[in-house]
Amino acid sequence: MGARTDDVATVRSFNRFYTGVIGVLGEGLAGTPYSLTEARVLFELAQRPRTAALDLRRALGLDAGYLSRMLARFEADGLIARDRDPADARRQVARLTERGRAVTATLDERSSAEVAALLDGLPDAGRRRLTAAMRTITAVLEGTGPEPAVTLRGLRPGDLGWIVQRNGALYAAECGWDRTYEALVASVVAEYVDGHDPERENAWIAEVDGEPVGGVFCVRREEKVAQLRLLHVEPSARGLGVGAALVAECVRFAAAAGYAEIMLWTTALQRPAHRLYARAGFELETEEPPVRRFGDMIHGQVWRRRL
Repeated sequence: MGARTDDVATVRSFNRFYTGVIGVLGEGLAGTPYSLTEARVLFELAQRPRTAALDLRRALGLDAGYLSRMLARFEADGLIARDRDPADARRQVARLTERGRAVTATLDERSSAEVAALLDGLPDAGRRRLTAAMRTITAVLEGTGPEPAVTLRGLRPGDLGWIVQRNGALYAAECGWDRTYEALVASVVAEYVDGHDPERENAWIAEVDGEPVGGVFCVRREEKVAQLRLLHVEPSARGLGVGAALVAECVRFAAAAGYAEIMLWTTALQRPAHRLYARAGFELETEEPPVRRFGDMIHGQVWRRRL
């Protein structure tokens, strides 16, 4: 499947915004006469005693003519020296001069100072979110690094309102359900708080990189039957194992709490969740006749698993 138009627009908008933030569109990078591309070439040259022009072009994806003109300017400014590769006379190599290393060091110091000033202007939470997002962008585009770790935690102040809001918003966007579903979620949450038995009921929030991405409740249905309720996973975190982790924790808790069985109610519309429940050992027990609920015709289902 190709990229969605709104996703393309999001990336392009971010590029325009961030290049403005870091000053790339100004006269020079970090208050110097050098552009971002020129600075990248200088930084690359500083990584080793000498670098082949061909290697530079490949590493940075630059046009051969553009790179040649840039190196000629650097040479005229006394930043680099160029000669032939002793191992292959057909290849041209470049190295930074003392002046070139001094200019590169100045660029490095000024760039670091500008980024530090940007980060210092952010609250701690905002700085953590920003740097985590940047690490994620790098890992995704490079295709390297592990998938972000999923962690589960108990409820904190504010989580109950977040659960109601996100369930209401997601099911409205993805299923077209009206506000009566959000009202149902609010009533489930209120019931959990009013009659909470900490020995036999629990709830969890899933986090990725410190941000909430899902949640689930395990509540008492009957003396020997637990119920899994309000499972949801944010679209941005799907495919990371969030749903599986939440369901597994519900099953584990229910078994440890002494229940003989755990059940859940869902609809025929939630097919991805069906696969998740089946992998966790649940079996479809009941197909309910369609009824009008949440502004839609709902085909309810009951799934169960022995513990």
